[in-house]
This record gives sequence, structure tokens and C-alpha cells, in this order.
Amino acid sequence: MKQRIFSGIQPSGDLHLGNYLGAIKQWVGLQDEYESIFCVVDLHAITVSQDPAVLRRKTLEIAKTYIASGIDPAKASLFVQSHVPEHAELCWLLNTIARNGDLTKMTQFKDKSGFDIEAEGSESVSAQSFKERFNSVGVGLFDYPILMAADILLYDTQVVPVGDDQLQHVELARTLARRFNERFGETFRVPQSRVMEEGARIMGLDDPTRKMSKSAESQYNAIALSDDAETVRRKIKKAVTDSGSEIVYQDDKPALKNLINISTLLSGMPIHDIESKYQGKGYGDFKSDLAETIIAFLTPFQERIASLSDEETLRILREGAERVRPIATAKLNEAKGKMGFLI
Repeated sequence: MKQRIFSGIQPSGDLHLGNYLGAIKQWVGLQDEYESIFCVVDLHAITVSQDPAVLRRKTLEIAKTYIASGIDPAKASLFVQSHVPEHAELCWLLNTIARNGDLTKMTQFKDKSGFDIEAEGSESVSAQSFKERFNSVGVGLFDYPILMAADILLYDTQVVPVGDDQLQHVELARTLARRFNERFGETFRVPQSRVMEEGARIMGLDDPTRKMSKSAESQYNAIALSDDAETVRRKIKKAVTDSGSEIVYQDDKPALKNLINISTLLSGMPIHDIESKYQGKGYGDFKSDLAETIIAFLTPFQERIASLSDEETLRILREGAERVRPIATAKLNEAKGKMGFLI
């Protein structure tokens, strides 16, 4: 039997090439190799303030993006997290065995909250200052790694495809699975991480030291999957480059290396062929061609999204939820039974 994978994306911000190349494109390749469960994780999105109308629209947009990218509802289960309430209930059960110390070390919490509990809890920080800053951070933002663990453990997930920045969250799921099993008896499968291809780690066009981001302040950080041709050309033209003009794939040229990664992943042209193609040419020629490569990908992609109605997408999502919910219900009831609840 195929091993089972689970992954998901939050319906917040505008999806960009980094999301596609770093995750969705690779999921498409995995759906034939694994029993695949892909989710729109809307419960995670509300850890920060959301406009309800925008959240509904973005949830459908993410689902359409999955389908337009090639995720086949006949091969993979595709659903919305909140349509399967067992996710939230298992999160609460896991909360009771999790420890504050499991969460204070989470790098993404520190990044999103701007608050490092371990560093700012030192004697050099006044108790009042610490209290004020800590009390201003939402509980959901602090606790969401437990919900992520519930997402994974609910389906006896064997493999979790992640970028290296998410390894910490999978490790927490592994910790909680082992802790629960030791306390209540064998219940949860301890999942393994599958780190996505290194070349698919797409960095910001304006800063090659940081990942392309949905929440970046600058409009020139990312190519959104919804960008039109002229916007793509403008953004690539403004993308930062390194010193010199030679088109070479080297670690000491991180900005150029990032652009070459985008080019090879979208065009299928090997890196050494790209280097050969632009021998004797400069950044201008390469960036102009890269923009057209991106446009050649985005145009049919956007047409496929436009062809998907809200009604058809909802039907696919509801059928996906119906397919996975018996798995989720059985696992939740098993955990509740082990803990002493009446089923």
C-alpha cells in the first residue's frame, strides 16, 4: 500500500511562484507516489486577523490553485480544514499533553509575533515590560503548532512534505505522538519529514537572503500567481542582481542563483544549459527572457483557474471532506477512548 502524505496552505495573502515551485508543483508529482491528502488550512489563517469575506474568497482561490496546478481530485483528497471539525478537537486533546516549552522555541512564532519569550524572559527585561508584551500576543498564534500536529496525526500521516523552515513543526508532531503513545498506549503514527527539493526554495526578488513571502511589504518581493504580463516584466526588471554581469550559478551570487532556479524549474532547461545560453550576454538579456518564461507559465495557469466555478470547486472540496472524515473520526475516537472519554 502507498504511504500517506498530508500538507496544506493557509488562505491568506496572494499565492506566489515560491508557493507553487516550493510546494504545490512538488505535491503534484507526489500524488502518484503517495496516498495524498491536501488541505486548505483556514483554521490556521485566523491566528491573525482576517476579513471574513476575504477569507472565504481566498479559501476558494487556494483550492482552485491546487486543481489548476494539476492536483487531481480523483487521486488526492482535497478539502477545507474547518469542514472536518476533528482537526480542532484533536488539537484540544493534544494541548493537554503539550508544554509551554514546546511552543516558546518555535521560530515561526518568534518571527510572526516579533516576540522571543526565551530571550525576553531574562532578568535584563523588567517583569512589567515582559508581561505587557506577552499579553499582547494572541493565544492562537502561540498555539497553532499544536493544531498543525493535529492535522498530521489525525490521518496516521507517514510522510510530511515540507521546506526546511517547517521541520521544527513536524518534529513537534513527532514529539506529541510519542508522548501520547507513552502515556495512553500506542495510538498515533510517528510521521517522517520529506524535505522538498533545495532548488525549489524560492527567495525574494528584492532580498535573496529571505524566502519569497505572501506578507512582504514590498510589491517587488514576489511574483503573484495572479500577476499579469506587464506586472511580471516590471517585477523581474527590478529584481536585484549581484555584482558583475556573467550568468553563472554560484553561491556567491545568491540573487542570480535564485533567478536561475526560477528559470530552470519553470522551463525545464538544465542549469548548465542556461549558463551556456547566456555566455557573453548580460543580466538584461537573461531577465528579459526569464520574464517571458514566467508569463508563458502563468497565462495558461490563470486560464485554468478562471475556468473553475465556485460551485464546482465547492463540490470537490465537500467530496474530499467526506472522503477523509471517516479516517479522522476513527482516529479521534481512538484517542478519546484511550484518554477515558465515553464514545
